[in-house]
Amino acid sequence: MHIVPGVRVLGGRGLEGDRKAQRAGGERQVTLFQHEHLAVLASLLGRELIEPEAMRRNLAVAGINLLALRARRFRIGPVLFEGTGYCAPCRRLEATLGHGGFNASRGHGGITARALDDGWIAVGDEVVAAGPDAARGDDSVDSSSG
Repeated sequence: MHIVPGVRVLGGRGLEGDRKAQRAGGERQVTLFQHEHLAVLASLLGRELIEPEAMRRNLAVAGINLLALRARRFRIGPVLFEGTGYCAPCRRLEATLGHGGFNASRGHGGITARALDDGWIAVGDEVVAAGPDAARGDDSVDSSSG
């Protein structure tokens, strides 16, 4: 795992260069992690810092409640994705983060998604919801009820 300034997204496949993008389809084309959770994990493990690549996810995002996107469409920069569910922590985190790494990361595994568009995304691209939450329906508020 390594950090890159940008990556090409292949619609229906995932991220160029990732093993998951070698074939089309599937619900785990892209895995995403909440960057803000790195501080929580570091605290739980008694460490000063945990690098994003240690989490074994494709993308680390910040500034939005990532779990709220698990069943809805969202954009990263110009590219449309669709959240497909929770991403349980990887058992390899015990080796990556050290003793207790797997248990500390429970509840902080992130989400999985499908890539719906081709395009480029880059570090710093905004992440925004794009449509209703499939698990709950439309999030709009009915102002006529009181």
